[in-house]
Amino acid sequence: MSLLPNAQSIRSFITKPFVFFSLLLLFKSFLAWAVIFENGMAWRTLITEIPFVWIIFCFVEWFSSRHKLVIYQGVNLALTGLLFAVIMYYKYYGVVVTYHALQQVNQVTAVSNSVFSLLQPYYLLIFTDVLVLGYFFLRGKRRKAWKRHGAIKVKRSVVMTLFIFSLAVCLFNILPNRASMSEIKKAEGMGIFGYEAYTILSDEKPEDLVPVSEISQPVIDNLKKGSGSGQQNGEHFGIDAGKNLIIIQLESFQNFLIGLTVDGMEITPTMNKLAKEGLYFPNFYHQVGQGNTSDAEFIVNTSYYIPYRGAATGSYAYKKLPSLPKLLKENGYTTSTFHTNIVEFWNRGELYDALGFDRYYDKAFFGSSDEVFFGASDDVLYAKTLEELKTKEQSSQPFYSQIISMTAHHPFTIPEDKKLLKLPKSYDNTLVGDYIQAQHYADHALGQFIEGLKENRMWDDSLIVIYGDHMGLPIYSLEHDDKKLMEDALGHEYSYPDMMNIPLMILSSGVPPQTVEQTGGQVDVLPTVANLLGVSLEGHLHFGQDILNEKHNVLPERYYLPTGSFIGDDAVFIPGVAFEDGTSYPLKITNDGAEALQSDYEAALRLLKLSDSYVRRLPDRGKNPNAQSVEKNESPAD
Repeated sequence: MSLLPNAQSIRSFITKPFVFFSLLLLFKSFLAWAVIFENGMAWRTLITEIPFVWIIFCFVEWFSSRHKLVIYQGVNLALTGLLFAVIMYYKYYGVVVTYHALQQVNQVTAVSNSVFSLLQPYYLLIFTDVLVLGYFFLRGKRRKAWKRHGAIKVKRSVVMTLFIFSLAVCLFNILPNRASMSEIKKAEGMGIFGYEAYTILSDEKPEDLVPVSEISQPVIDNLKKGSGSGQQNGEHFGIDAGKNLIIIQLESFQNFLIGLTVDGMEITPTMNKLAKEGLYFPNFYHQVGQGNTSDAEFIVNTSYYIPYRGAATGSYAYKKLPSLPKLLKENGYTTSTFHTNIVEFWNRGELYDALGFDRYYDKAFFGSSDEVFFGASDDVLYAKTLEELKTKEQSSQPFYSQIISMTAHHPFTIPEDKKLLKLPKSYDNTLVGDYIQAQHYADHALGQFIEGLKENRMWDDSLIVIYGDHMGLPIYSLEHDDKKLMEDALGHEYSYPDMMNIPLMILSSGVPPQTVEQTGGQVDVLPTVANLLGVSLEGHLHFGQDILNEKHNVLPERYYLPTGSFIGDDAVFIPGVAFEDGTSYPLKITNDGAEALQSDYEAALRLLKLSDSYVRRLPDRGKNPNAQSVEKNESPAD
């Protein structure tokens, strides 16, 4: 008599709902891990994901007698949907989604075309079983046979043993990984399902606020190793005093585009020309989070970092924010902001009130003609904005206007009549090809606007600042063909320093054209501009620095890189569990030996905590639906 199980007994075992759905979810977990984690499909998937699944299945076995197959399939569908959401969110944002993202669900669904443009056909394999089961097992004789088979209860002692074992393994996965600095490492250690459960049950909150007495400009300057010489002692102070200020924020514009040619064609001739005519900062980096473009608006206009969780417009927009518009209004300026989308998107109406803009122009002003993605095209944006600026120029007051371009928005599928380049066939139907086409169009539209400023004598009367709002090509969004195109274009592998790098141009008639190598970030725009305009920052706490007068910088990053990541003078640093197992990515190809400093790592974490503590204590402008309690007797401003 053979001791080996026969085919019938094997089939009987595998088709038990507990076993069958466990195997299905293991396969799906392998798929998710292959997309998200660096080590891909590892044996660890078995001991991180399946124990959590078994805990749920034990409850099904305990408490369900009727419709057990339906409940199993419901659990299977729910966990499959979660894994699919994790995959797609990671491909767009580079983080493992948690329930906190539900606070921005309206904004995320608004960019659903961008998210699903990243969908690879094999991701849909995760839903294959749902269709198969629906056809084979939920109808007719097959359904009845499997229902009878599934109705057989697993012994209570077996269920209890599996439950205790699974719970112990889950705790073994979760508890040691709670202190991991990187959210990706934390999710890998806990397992995706365990990480999601942990974020719900722990409800992690920002650390306790730093006492007001520990938050001051000298403390911040010391952490950033600034000179501390005082703003008015810096070079170029007031050299553009009394001029208009025009800040142009370019959608998804990365620095590698500057000087890039494809088949001898310049991709961004306008920006290339500006890089030679003004101050060009090639070592400049974005610092946005989930709020993307709106986060960039917030950072540039306040010189504060984005919040611990979510977009700045979710909570900080309800604060009485010290800001660049308010500083300039105190110095006689009128202020306005231009954006072709509806003002409700990312809660911009509240943000603009908090920042103190006199007026905003949104879709109601620009209309829906020549619409691309969220609103009117850059051609319409610049043409109508130029007419408004002509009117403002006739006033005796100088003006500050921020202009937000949008046409080159992910997934970069602009209309055919706006594709002005004839790229090689290797770029057809690729994300990189669409990106280059969209940015070439955006650069062309910008060039026409600049010509309009010059024709109407506003160019010489204005300080012009131009920068990218955030990355356009996340590393984790690129498939093989796109990675190859990027490597061919750049001459090296596309990496985190390239991804985070955006250009900054400052066009000032008072400062000779030059390339400024100083490292900078969006948080540095406010103090740099204030210096050139001769606007005192006395009493305005800021976390940036005047990058025309400093030689060292530390730029904390959040969201698109794990917590604890920062950009220093020589490298982008991404932590692992802590600093010691983190990775340094040199900022320059010739700087292979560059390593991030632990002192900068600690300074970056401290700077984020100081910013959180300061902004959360600012007085509320009104009712904040996302308000968190703070000490009522400590306020940095009235």
